[in-house]
Parts: sequence; structure tokens; C-alpha cells
Amino acid sequence: MSDNPVGMRDGLAVSARELLARAAAAELRAYKGLMVAVEDFFLPEEARLDEHSRAGLAALLRGLVETVEGEIREHAVRLLTGRGESALVVALIEPGVSVLTRLWNFGLLRDGDLMAELVARVRQEMLGAALPMNAPDDPERPSLINRFVQHPDRVVAASAMAVLIAESRRRGSPEVGQFQTELPAELHHRLVWWTAAALRERFEGANEALDRALCDAAQRSLAAYDEGDRLEAAAMRFAAAIDAQPGELSGMLVEALGDRRIVLFIALLGHALGVPYALARDLVLDPGADRLWLALRALEIGREGVAQIGYALSEADPRRDLEKFADTLDTIAAISPAEARAALAPLKLDPDYRAALIALQRGGMK
Repeated sequence: MSDNPVGMRDGLAVSARELLARAAAAELRAYKGLMVAVEDFFLPEEARLDEHSRAGLAALLRGLVETVEGEIREHAVRLLTGRGESALVVALIEPGVSVLTRLWNFGLLRDGDLMAELVARVRQEMLGAALPMNAPDDPERPSLINRFVQHPDRVVAASAMAVLIAESRRRGSPEVGQFQTELPAELHHRLVWWTAAALRERFEGANEALDRALCDAAQRSLAAYDEGDRLEAAAMRFAAAIDAQPGELSGMLVEALGDRRIVLFIALLGHALGVPYALARDLVLDPGADRLWLALRALEIGREGVAQIGYALSEADPRRDLEKFADTLDTIAAISPAEARAALAPLKLDPDYRAALIALQRGGMK
């Protein structure tokens, strides 16, 4: 063991001033870490992400950022190569701190809209994967979406096929080159520019050639992106194409859950209610589900349909209380559709107006 109490770095003694600065920084990091731990401790259990959700969220975030990074880097390298900027090409492709790490460290990934979308998507996929698989009465009968692929109405058939294609794309992965962000357009726009900026941040000083290549690559990514290709958008178009009537809707909703197609269930619900997909998703993912029961009654879903839907969702989501649902089923069924529609009327207000009202309510809770 060395008797020299002075730290060495690259053969040079670390100055006392630097040691003091590092110690101060360590104290600040320790304090911030403690505050995060305290905040986490006081979170209500229902607001805390479980380990499965955290792992899914981390994997999704990594996939999104790495996909966008790969697109921008690859095209920027191609542009720089064509423009004779070989030194920049080498610097851009050499390993370094990842874009994900940069965005994380700079706090950009704490964006509320982005994280709300990703958390909802992870919970949606977990709920869909955990739904009980119901065997059809007729084993040879195709699933709901597959039946409509063969529909004589070409619009309906095409929209059903679009859902199947979007499902396949959603299941893709960055490793096989089929992964896409599938974010709402505004969030994809933010992520693209953040990624381009994070790639640029590796380089010091002004560099017009690099800036131009990264901007061109980012704009190419934005131009190629079509929000309408998202699975959720395809499902909403399908729901609009079939336009399930009151006598059909209950069976379709139950069958969509039986097929473990949670996105289709949400789309059918959202179209029938006349609300955006994201709002219908909020109703379905809420473990309390009070608004969902009102929505089902507003759509004149009877007691049996509500029971089947409530049971399936309770089986799939451990946060839900099946016994409590069973105890309130008669109360839910007793609510008239007119009463339920009146209670849900605020959901159909202008989304920006509703967002402003919610923002004021949040401010009043401080």
C-alpha cells in the first residue's frame, strides 16, 4: 500500500483545490440521491412503477432513442462522406457516450408528455399481454380482426389488414431493423431534434458542415415519419370503418379482450364514445375504473357485458380489486345510459380546454 496521501491522475498530483471541488460535488450528489429516495418513499403505492413496468419502460426508451440515433447518424455519415468530410465521419461513428446517456444526464427525458405516453404504452402492452385468453365457442372461427380482413367492404378489409401490419411492426425490435418509434408526431419531432443535438454535443466549436449534415438527417427522419402508421391510429381507423352499432358493440369489446387485443378494445371504446384514443386509453388503464364503468353504461353495455369486461381487466391487472368490482356490479348496471352520458359530458370538451382546467386543478393542489 502506498504511503503517498496525494492522489495521482495521469502521473500528476491532484491539487487540494480539485479534491475540495470533487468532495463538494460528491456531497451534492449524495444530497440529491437522498432527496430522490425520500420522494420515492412517500409515493403512494398505486403511483409507483413496479419492477416489471420499470424494466419495460427502460427497454422502450432505449429502443426509441437508439432507433432515432441510428437513423440520424447513418444518414449524416452518408452526407458527410459524399461531401468529402472524412474526418467528421470517423469522429461521428467512433464509440463515445451514448445519446441515451446524454439525454438522460441533461434531463430532457424527464419531459412530462413523453414519459406520460411511454408509461401508458408500457402499461397498455402489459395489460394486453396479461389478459386471459378465452377459447371461442367455435374453435374454427377466426379472431375478430381476422374475420374483417375478409370483409366484402374494401374499406373495412383494408383497415383490418392495416391493424395486423401495425401489430407486426409494433412487435419488431431494433436488432432486426423493424422497430419504429410509433410516437405521436409532436413527441417524435422532439426526440429527433434532441438526438441530433446530442450527437452534435460531442464536438467542440463551430462546425458548419457537421451542423448542416445533422439538420439534413433530422429533417429527413421527420419527413419520412407518418403518425398514421401507428398501431393506435390504425385501430381507430378500423373502429371508424366498422362503426359498431349498439347491438354489436358489447360483443366486439368482449371479443377484443378475449383475443388479447387491448389496443383494438380501446379503439372501439374511443370511437363509440367519440373521444381520442389517448383519452379512451386513460379510462381503460385507470385501475379505479369508475369512468370506464360510466363509459360502458353510456354506450348501453348491459350487466353481462360489463361483468365480462371487468372480470378480464381485473384478472390481467393486479392493481384492480375483483371483489370490489363484483360488489359494485349491480350498482354499475343500475346507472341509466342517460345519467352516464351526462356524467361523462366533460370528456367531450375541447382537449386544450380540458388540459387547461386540469392544469388549474393541479396548481390548486400545491
